[in-house]
Amino acid sequence: MTTTALKEWDAQCQLLTTGDLSVLVRKGGIEEKQGDFQVEHRSFLLYPTFLHQNPVELRPEFKPLLRTDPAPGQVQVPALAEVIAVHKVEDESRLPTLENMQALTLGALERRFAYRGKPWVHVLVLRVRPLLSPLVLPETEAMLGCVSWVPLGDMAVQVGEGVIPEEKLERRAAAVAQAIR
Repeated sequence: MTTTALKEWDAQCQLLTTGDLSVLVRKGGIEEKQGDFQVEHRSFLLYPTFLHQNPVELRPEFKPLLRTDPAPGQVQVPALAEVIAVHKVEDESRLPTLENMQALTLGALERRFAYRGKPWVHVLVLRVRPLLSPLVLPETEAMLGCVSWVPLGDMAVQVGEGVIPEEKLERRAAAVAQAIR
C-alpha cells in the first residue's frame, strides 16, 4: 500500500502517541503545493519533525517534551493516525474554546488562523494507533522542507489498538464539535 506521512512537531507527535491529546490544529507549511493545507488523507503515519518546533508556541505544560533530534538524518515513525473528524474553523472567536484540547498556545492558534491573510484553521480529531514494529527511515532530500504531506512509497505497517479507548475518543470528538459551534 502507498503510505503517506504528516509532518508534525515532535512534541505534538509524542502527545498524540501517548494519548494525552487527540487533536491537531493545522494551517499548512510555506511550501504547500496548493498554498493551503488540505486534509488529503484520512489515514497517515506521524512524521515527527524538529523543524520550526517553537517553544513559545507550545503550551507551558508541554515544554518538557521539547528535545533535540535524537537521530539526525533519520525519521522515527511512532504511529498511524486516522482522522475521525475534521472541522474548518473560520470564526476566530472559537479559538479560545480549543486551547485546552490541543498543544498550542492561544497566541499560536491566532497566528495560524491569520496566516497568509486567510482566516481559518483545520481542527483534526485523530485516532492514533502505535506501530507494532519500529519504523525508522532515512530522511531523504524529498522529505525535507516545510510541507505537511510526505509520500513514503509502498510499505506495510502493522499497528496496535488505539492509544485511548474509543469511548474516550468519542467524548473528545464531541467536545471539539461543541467547542467550535
